[in-house]
Amino acid sequence: MRLGIISALHEEQQGLMEAMQGATTLSHGMRDYTLGLLWNIDAVCVLSRIGKVAAAMTATLLVEKFGVTHIVFTGVAGSGDKLVKVGDIVVAEALLQHDMDARPLFPRFEVPLTGLQRFASDLPLSEQLAGAADDFLRSDARLVLDPLEIQAFGLQQPRVHRGLIASGDQFIGSAAHVNQLKAAIPDLLAVEMEGAAVAQVCFELGVPYAVMRTVSDNANEEAAVDFMRFVQSVASRYAFGTIRNLCWRLAS
Repeated sequence: MRLGIISALHEEQQGLMEAMQGATTLSHGMRDYTLGLLWNIDAVCVLSRIGKVAAAMTATLLVEKFGVTHIVFTGVAGSGDKLVKVGDIVVAEALLQHDMDARPLFPRFEVPLTGLQRFASDLPLSEQLAGAADDFLRSDARLVLDPLEIQAFGLQQPRVHRGLIASGDQFIGSAAHVNQLKAAIPDLLAVEMEGAAVAQVCFELGVPYAVMRTVSDNANEEAAVDFMRFVQSVASRYAFGTIRNLCWRLAS
């Protein structure tokens, strides 16, 4: 196994580079790929930047140039369901592009010439990722989070959810918009800007993948408030702890 770990923002991989043994960094396509051992797993960490095209290019290069055999995407998302709260983790069972609409040639959300609206994540890898996330929330979260941040963001009882994540090249920042998406996609759990692009690339290249998203906001008018504070003080610790637990699971 060579595990590719993608994040859109630097803060979402905070600490991973430092934890990597024998790290070397190679630059290609305006991205830095850091290779080494993460808790005894051969890994490559890279920042994709934001958006579907950036994420698709990054995933493709991980496979074609760096020989990655499995991909995990970590990052943040807006809630797409009332039961999914800030500080919860969503591990994707499937992903779709909510801004894909080639009607009347193809049904809404269907990626043309694939016959698919939804791309299923790899079940074994996703189960390992969800278990790693659950271990982190139950055993480690309160040890690594500042009590003031737990209080500020209401992180008293975070949960792991499994289900559908939707991606699009839009920051969802209005309740009306997320309600429209929910009406069209009733089982939607979270919205973000990269995962479904990685999913399509991995589907077409035959590479197992999983996506983890820490819910940073409710995708409404308050979505941008304290966003970077949450990424730096909460989501970065979620990602580090979960990836560490995942590597331990994969290496055992």
